[in-house]
Amino acid sequence: MAIVDITVIPIGTETPSVSDYVVEIQKVLEANTDKIRYELTPMSTLIEGEMEDLLEVIRQVHEVPFQNGIQRVATNIRIDDRRDKKVKMTDKVNTIQSKLNNHA
Repeated sequence: MAIVDITVIPIGTETPSVSDYVVEIQKVLEANTDKIRYELTPMSTLIEGEMEDLLEVIRQVHEVPFQNGIQRVATNIRIDDRRDKKVKMTDKVNTIQSKLNNHA
């Protein structure tokens, strides 16, 4: 299982706001919840799942601004692909919380 941090940046929008594009991207992610889990954050979206599924969903998400009239898109992707054990997003957060609680 891998975790991906993805930010899709439509270039050349009419206004500084990109929330309409984010909404459309979230719809694509929601349509893929049979194979991935995702979490919207203020600056990006985190997606977890099997690498093959993640790459397909990344392609779909990258296409959203183009499908909405944008001619240029920059997509930043960071992949955490751990193969010695399955680690979920919540596992990573829980580990840090546990260590913080033990040091309090």
